[in-house]
Parts: sequence; C-alpha cells; structure tokens
Amino acid sequence: MNTAPAIDLPGRVAAVRERISHAGGDPEALRLVAVTKGFDAGVVAEALDAGLEDIGESYVQELVSKATELGESADDRGLRWHFVGRLQRNKVRKAAPYVSLWHSVDRLALGAEIARFAPGAAVLAQVNTSGEASKGGCEPSMGPALVDGLFDVGLDVRGLMTIAPAGPAEGARPAFRALRDLAQRLGLGELSMGMSDDLEVAVQEGATMVRVGRDLFGPRPDPAGVRD
Repeated sequence: MNTAPAIDLPGRVAAVRERISHAGGDPEALRLVAVTKGFDAGVVAEALDAGLEDIGESYVQELVSKATELGESADDRGLRWHFVGRLQRNKVRKAAPYVSLWHSVDRLALGAEIARFAPGAAVLAQVNTSGEASKGGCEPSMGPALVDGLFDVGLDVRGLMTIAPAGPAEGARPAFRALRDLAQRLGLGELSMGMSDDLEVAVQEGATMVRVGRDLFGPRPDPAGVRD
C-alpha cells in the first residue's frame, strides 16, 4: 500500500462538502464516505484528523490490515469502516469484526453469510440500475425479493447502493433516480450513490451518502499484494 502524496486534505474535504452544498445537499447530514483503498493506514489516520470518520474499503485484506494497525485508538476517535467493494462469501468472516456498514450486498447467499458472522449487521442491498454487465448488484426487478430475504435472515437493511455507468456525470441521473424510486417503494431511507465525478447528480437525486476517493486523496495507486 502507498501513502498519499502531500495534499491539503482539510481543504479537499471542505471543497467536497462545498460541492454537496451547491448541489442542494446538507453537508452536515449527508455522509461522506472517504474511500482509502490502495492507501496505507497513515492516510486513514490523516482522514480522521480531517474530520472524516466514515472510511470505505474494497478489499478485505486491506481493511483488516489497516484496522489492525490503527487499533482501538481509531475506534475511540469514531472511525466507522464501510465495505464498498465486491465481496466473496469466504471473506466475510475476516471482515465481520470491523465493518459498520456493508454497502455491496448483492445476493441472499452473501447476506446469509454476513448474518452468520455479524448477526443484525447494518447492510445496503446493491442494485445494478445502470444495466452494465461490469457492475455488481442484483437486477432492479429482484431488489424487493433481495431486501425481503436480507430482513428474513436478521440483517438491518438500511437502504440501497448502486454504481453509476461510465461516462459523463449527467448520464448517471437515470440510474440514481431508479435507485431512489426503488428505495421509496421499499420504504428504505439510505441511498449510497455518487462518487468523485458525479456526486452532484447523486445529491440532486437523493443520495444520503457518497463514496469519494480521488477527489480527497488524489489518484489511487494500485495496491501491491493486498488484494483478496
């Protein structure tokens, strides 16, 4: 893993929150998940210093390594780990002691495994509203059944998550709107959608949390030897 180049992280946090505000969101209410995959534990510590308590990771081994290195001191400072990447069932047990919110629960078998090792865990059902085969998530038509199944295995389903299609930010609007409409039909309050390039559109369409990496920490290095 790599340290981030010297940057004005507090300034970047303020700039992202200003973007949220200009898009019509409340930067105090909307959760900013700082995605630190590829960077080392020192970057997570810097994020905490900058007031970022919600930290997103996509690889289990990275998450466990950073959480172990930071220890209880980070927990005492309010750190909350979000797992935002694709997840294999056989990796759940390792991550379960650390994750506060699982964003990418795209199938019932995965949810059952989370319920096994983290009973009552808070989760988001991932829905593929872009239609791109490269994106994770269940089909929108299967969303209600997935949510019902996750509730049935005892999980705390907080809402839905999606990843926008590649391309201009405005092209993400239909995908974000579809997720919002589905969440409203299901009576779910949380919407995890929007990243560095399209967070304004996500905020306008009702995001309650955005997942931002590059615009906080700069270009992400390719992690060496820490992938699942």
